[in-house]
Amino acid sequence: MKFSLELLPNEPIDDMLDLIKTSEDIGFDNVWITDHYNNKNVFEILALAAYETSTIHVGTGVSNPFMRNPVTIASATTTLDEISNGRALVGIGPGDKATMETLGITWNKPVATVKNCVETIRKLINGEKLDTGAKLDGTRKVQDSIPIYVGAQGPRMLEAAGQVADGVLINASNPKDFEFAIPLVNKGLENNPISKKDYSIAAYTACSIDNDVTVAINQAKVVVAFIIAGSPDVVLNRHGISIDSANRIEDFLANHDFKNAIGSVTDDMVDAFSVCGRPKEIMEKIEQLENIGVNEFVVGSPIGKNKVESLKLLEDIVNSFN
Repeated sequence: MKFSLELLPNEPIDDMLDLIKTSEDIGFDNVWITDHYNNKNVFEILALAAYETSTIHVGTGVSNPFMRNPVTIASATTTLDEISNGRALVGIGPGDKATMETLGITWNKPVATVKNCVETIRKLINGEKLDTGAKLDGTRKVQDSIPIYVGAQGPRMLEAAGQVADGVLINASNPKDFEFAIPLVNKGLENNPISKKDYSIAAYTACSIDNDVTVAINQAKVVVAFIIAGSPDVVLNRHGISIDSANRIEDFLANHDFKNAIGSVTDDMVDAFSVCGRPKEIMEKIEQLENIGVNEFVVGSPIGKNKVESLKLLEDIVNSFN
């Protein structure tokens, strides 16, 4: 089991670097930093992280080809690989329709676009020319092969991730979601030259850790509220959450009524959409996910009331898997 950290680049840079260095000291393998237009530039943060660390791998989790041209993603990634001396990763995903509409970008054929993006990036980082003649001349990768992950949730994207990528970032926290997702990834892997044992299936979780269960749950609730508000009906039904409850939470959030949104999140909702609790409960959930087929556990927001201290609570768990 690999362990990874997911960060949103919307907080002070020094705080982010402290978290990344803490996760490296604990023994984490990867750090994924999200790529949103309204946050700090992800590749600049990754470059700083690469200079401040020596073993942890660093990458975007995820960039999307509607906002960033695949050529620029490939150039930035090979540059990052040189800066980090061979520790670059790259995650590619479709983004979401609402964001594209906000930016005036047409969101068309997301599955085909992501597949083409992965293939284009792989060619360019391997020094090949595109059919158009485009090639990267001024950058060089250090690794023989920079791992490319695809962020996926829907059935077609999950299968596509299995077909074209080196790993998949599945934005979920509950075993039920992985029981649905992993067979679709495996179906795609039937047409991928990479061996199944070398393919990374990452649980991109909402994670909240504290020695006090109540504190962990309370920290998770606001993140879970946003997840529920954005979840399709099929996912809500999978977890026995009524559409009316989800709509009520969505309305509270739309009106910036965070108190009532959080108050509407039940413990069952927290269990469905986060990995939450004391180290003992976290360990049990990781073991469940491993038994289903997950081989990379990503610690995502909120992490905990004190993120650095919450990460440190995972050290024994990380050591037990190594």
